[in-house]
Amino acid sequence: MTDNQPSIVDEGTYSVRRTIRIAAPVEKVWAAVTEPEHISRWFGRTVLDGAGVGAEGTMTFEGYGAVPIRVEAIDAPRSVTYRWGNDDALGHLPDRVEEATSTVFTFTLQPVPDGGGAEGAASGGTELTVVETGFDRTSDPAKNMAEHAKGWVGELDKLVALLEGAA
Repeated sequence: MTDNQPSIVDEGTYSVRRTIRIAAPVEKVWAAVTEPEHISRWFGRTVLDGAGVGAEGTMTFEGYGAVPIRVEAIDAPRSVTYRWGNDDALGHLPDRVEEATSTVFTFTLQPVPDGGGAEGAASGGTELTVVETGFDRTSDPAKNMAEHAKGWVGELDKLVALLEGAA
């Protein structure tokens, strides 16, 4: 499995960023970050009412609950942006995405000619960057940034394992 760096917390911009490389083509990674049935295999069980910008639904995590989520923007197959009501420090989850207190995360995909993954990986890899912003609108920005920084490591490592065939 490809070895990737941890998340970076930027307290000045209230954001969390993580860039990883995956030994899989952009098309495969795109499906994994945009199609609910694929997202559910590595992230949270995802259900969306509709497709495209404006689609709303939930992302459910075992032992945590159902996080409301909405698709904010799509530039296929380069980027997809989601808004979610995932304020860990608050202690409860809202029923719907609330603009005033939600954070936004964007997946940006870039093809990597050398395969992007482990030594000897096939060509057609992908660099995936996630940036989550808006923590200044949450109940405890520092705590939420720290929790989400850890969360992106665990979740994106599962994505790499899945797409590289180790899961």
